[in-house]
Amino acid sequence: MNFDSLKHLYETERLTLRPFIADDEMPFGAYHSRPEVYRYLYAAPSDGSALKQKFARALATTFQNDGDVYRLAVVRKTDAALIGEVLLKLESKQARQGEVGYIFNPDFGGNGYATEAVKAIIGVGFNDIGFHRIFARLDSENLRSVRIVERIGFRREAHLVENDCFDGRWGSEYIYAMLKSEWAHS
Repeated sequence: MNFDSLKHLYETERLTLRPFIADDEMPFGAYHSRPEVYRYLYAAPSDGSALKQKFARALATTFQNDGDVYRLAVVRKTDAALIGEVLLKLESKQARQGEVGYIFNPDFGGNGYATEAVKAIIGVGFNDIGFHRIFARLDSENLRSVRIVERIGFRREAHLVENDCFDGRWGSEYIYAMLKSEWAHS
């Protein structure tokens, strides 16, 4: 796996993926504080000092050891608006496996930005880092997220029934995944 090949900037047709900067704090907070964004994340939206700590972690991304997260801000090229974020979590260095994640501001939904950005970060994971397998864990009720990974070509590997509980409510998850060999043929 090659962590030294990671760039600070990736571009798609309509988006720029880059590290977070201090000026991103307000738009970052605008979507991280919304309940509808956290509906499927088994966590409460952040505010106050918790939101500041979350943003500080987004600024201080490290990516060398199991559990580390490579997080990039997703910025629309036409107006430089921060519309969300994509991430790769180094799940297992030995097994060359990563987990993809993403959070987007719903104000920018319905334009294909999430699919475009997630596809780009998957490419980074396979082509630049050298992952063998990338997976996504999704709440089974999060149909928009399911459609994103299915459009990219991920396959459903598991349906975990009532495997997590948040605020007294049980949730089920889907595990979707793709191998590098499958990415090369997609």
